[in-house]
Amino acid sequence: MFDFLEGYDLLGAFWTTVQLALLSAVGSLIWGTALAAMRVGPVPLMRGFGTAYVNIVRNIPLTVIILFASLGLSDTLNIHLGSDDVATNNFRLAVLGLIVYTSSFVCEALRSGINTVPVGQAEAARAIGLTFTQVLRLVVLPQAFRAAVGPLTNVLIALTKNTTVAAAIGVAEAAHLMKDMVDKEAQLLLISGIFAFGFCCLTLPTGLILGWVGKKVAVKR
Repeated sequence: MFDFLEGYDLLGAFWTTVQLALLSAVGSLIWGTALAAMRVGPVPLMRGFGTAYVNIVRNIPLTVIILFASLGLSDTLNIHLGSDDVATNNFRLAVLGLIVYTSSFVCEALRSGINTVPVGQAEAARAIGLTFTQVLRLVVLPQAFRAAVGPLTNVLIALTKNTTVAAAIGVAEAAHLMKDMVDKEAQLLLISGIFAFGFCCLTLPTGLILGWVGKKVAVKR
């Protein structure tokens, strides 16, 4: 029944998906945190940039962003991210596109966490002479991250599923292999079931583990 799988690198495709998700998650967390800091910061120009970025990027389809990264940056502007190898460059462009898109949702998740921190704590920190950056780093963000574990979990799960869009620029991840298998094999339902099960194996443990972490680190008010 599963003999046709021998000619396909199923584990390799899902490993590429995992790499895409992990690298994009790290990049999105860093850039999303910076955007959240801009949105709550005292500088109007930075607040405006953060707000405009989030409102614009999260309303653009991810497919458009990924295709722009490939067709716009690579093909039109001839920008290569450290490699002339097409497969490697497409992988890095896909990571870049996912970071650009997902960071807007990370920003909003963190901003919701920041809003749970009592204003009096920030005011007390400023009263003892801490700068805005120190208040954010030492007082606000640690509590915001703890409060935002749940929303960030949802963002990470969505990111894992969104990696399938990378198939549009030829990245050899799970969705790309699935399309190839469906084109060659007369096993549509079986192939779909295998890949659906594979993504459940990636996302369900993530939701359960981070849900447990969220309960453990939740700030008691």
